[in-house]
Amino acid sequence: MENTTPATPTPDHSKLLDDQVQMMLSRANMGLSPIALSLAAADWAMHLACSPGKQMTLAQKAATLSRQAVQRSLSPADPETPEKDARFKDPAWAQWPYTALKEGFKASDAWWREAAKVDGMTRHHRHMVDFFARQFLDAMSPSNWAATNPEVLAKARETRGESLRKGFQHFTEDLQALSHAKADTPSEALEPLEFAVGKDVACTPGKVVFRNHLIEVIQYLPTTAKVQPEPVLIVPSCIMKYYILDLSPHNSMVKYLVEQGHTVCIISWRNPDASDRDLKMQDYLSSGVLAAMEAVKASTGAARIHTVGYCLGGTFLAIAAASLGRLARKKPDAWTAKEKALVPANLPELASVILLAAQTDFSEPGELGVFIDDEQLEGLRRSMAQKGYLSGRQMGGSFQFLASKDLVWSRNTSRYLLGEEDSSFDLMSWNADQTRLPARMHSEYLSSLFLNNALANGQYRFAGATVALMDISAPMMVVGTTRDHVSPWKSVYKIHLQTDTHVTFVLAAGGHNAGIVSEPGRPRRSYQIASVEDGQGWIDPDDWVAQAPVVQGSWWEAMHAWLSERSGTPIKPPAISSDRVVCEAPGDYVMVRYAD
Repeated sequence: MENTTPATPTPDHSKLLDDQVQMMLSRANMGLSPIALSLAAADWAMHLACSPGKQMTLAQKAATLSRQAVQRSLSPADPETPEKDARFKDPAWAQWPYTALKEGFKASDAWWREAAKVDGMTRHHRHMVDFFARQFLDAMSPSNWAATNPEVLAKARETRGESLRKGFQHFTEDLQALSHAKADTPSEALEPLEFAVGKDVACTPGKVVFRNHLIEVIQYLPTTAKVQPEPVLIVPSCIMKYYILDLSPHNSMVKYLVEQGHTVCIISWRNPDASDRDLKMQDYLSSGVLAAMEAVKASTGAARIHTVGYCLGGTFLAIAAASLGRLARKKPDAWTAKEKALVPANLPELASVILLAAQTDFSEPGELGVFIDDEQLEGLRRSMAQKGYLSGRQMGGSFQFLASKDLVWSRNTSRYLLGEEDSSFDLMSWNADQTRLPARMHSEYLSSLFLNNALANGQYRFAGATVALMDISAPMMVVGTTRDHVSPWKSVYKIHLQTDTHVTFVLAAGGHNAGIVSEPGRPRRSYQIASVEDGQGWIDPDDWVAQAPVVQGSWWEAMHAWLSERSGTPIKPPAISSDRVVCEAPGDYVMVRYAD
C-alpha cells in the first residue's frame, strides 16, 4: 500500500543560521536593523563626501552657530524672551557655566539638523538620518546628566543627596522589574495598574452582549429618557486597550455620548497569545468590525448605525465601509463564496463613518516611517516568528522612541536624577496596560498598508475584491490632531482625495491621544472644522488651515451635533435582552495583561 503521509520539509539550516545571527544583531541595536541603519548612514556619508558646496555651507554654519553660542552664553538672559525648550526652563540654566553648555548644545542641534539634509539621498534614508541624529542629540543633552544639570545639583545640595539616593532606588526598582518580566507571567502576578480597570477607568455601566474569539462587544446602559434611534459603534485600535475612550468619568468619550442621548457600543479586542499567530487582517475585518456591526443590530434592533473608528480601528472601519458600499450595489444572490464567508448577511446600514486620527493613505506616515522598510520588516518577522506575536513591550518601546525627548529622557531626568515619582493619571496608567498583535496580522498590516500603501493605491483586497474608498457612501467626519507623531494630520487629510462623499474635517489641538481625549471643560482646547460638499473640489491642507474657523472648546460637542443632524427622531432606549448578556462591562478580554 502506498504511503500517502506528506513528507516533513527539510529545515534549511543555513537560513536558520542567518536568521539567528541577524536577530542577535537586531537585539544589539534595540530591535532596529543594523543593515538598514548602515545603508542610511552610507547614503548620507557618500552624498556629503561628493558635495563640496554643502561641506562649505556646513563649515560656515558651524562657525556662525559657534559665534552666536559664545555671544549668548556671555550675555545676560533677556527676560522678554522666555526659554522655549522645557529642558532648560530652570533659571539656573541662565547662569555660567550652564548657559554655555545649553547654548553649545543648541548650536550642535541646529548644525546637525542642517547636516542631515543632503541632496541626492533617498527620501527614506534622509528621514532616517534626520530622525536618528535628533535621537542622538536628545540623548546627549546636558539636561540628561547629573554633572551638567544645575537643577539636579541644586536639589542634591538641598536634600543632602537624598534626591540622588531616591533616584538610584527608582533605577534599581525599574531594572529589577524589567529583568523579572516574563511573557508567561500570569496577569494576577503583574504589578497592579494605578487606575484599576472597571473601578477607576472603564467604569461606564454596560453589558457585554457579544463575544467571539477576537472581540467582545459592550453595549452601555442609557442615562436619558430617549435616545437617538441609530446606535454608535466605536471601533478602537487593536494596538491599544479600548478604554482610552472610556477613561475616568470626567474624560470618557463613551460616557459623554451616552449622556447626550446616544446608544453606545464599543469593541474590546482580545489580547492575543502565541496560539493566535496566524490571525490575518481579514479576520480582524470579518470577525472583528463586521461581526460587531451584526451584533449591534441584533442587540438593539437598529437598521442603521453610526460608526466611529480610532487609529488603526479607523483604518479597519474605512476598509469595511468601502467593502459594504461595493456590496450594496450587488444583489445578495450574486455574492461570491468569499464574500458570503467573510461578510455577514444581516448587517445594518451605515448612517455615518467617523475616523479619529486614522490614516488611509500611508505615503507620509510621519515618524513611524523610519521603522518601515523591507530590511526592518524582515527582522521584525523573524522576531515575531519565534513568539507568534508582537509584544506589548516592543510596541510600547517603538512609540516611546518616537517622542523620546519627553517620554524617555525627560522622565529619566525627573525620576532618576531628581528622585521624583512618576506622574500618576489615568492616561499614563492606560499606556502601561500594553497589548500584543498577532504575528501574521501585524506583518500584513505593515507590508500592505505602510510599505506598499496598498489601500490608497487601489491594491488592497478583502473578500476577493479590491477595496476602493470611493465606494464609501455614508457621510464622513474625519478628525486629525495638530501634534500627531503616529498619524500626521496632513496624511489623515488625504481622505479628501480618496472619497466621493460628504466629509467634515476637524483639526483638533493636541497629539494622537490627548487630542482625541479632549473632553468639554478642559482648558486651552480648540479645533478647526469645515465641510467639503460634493463638487467643491480639492483644498490644499495649508489653505484649509488658513480658511477653517477656529472654535474654542472640545470637538466632542461638534461630533455630537454632527451625529444628531444625521439621526432620526429620538426613541425609547432599546432594552438589552438578558439572553444576550455575556457578562458585565468592562468584560473579560480587557483584563488580560502580559509582561511582554
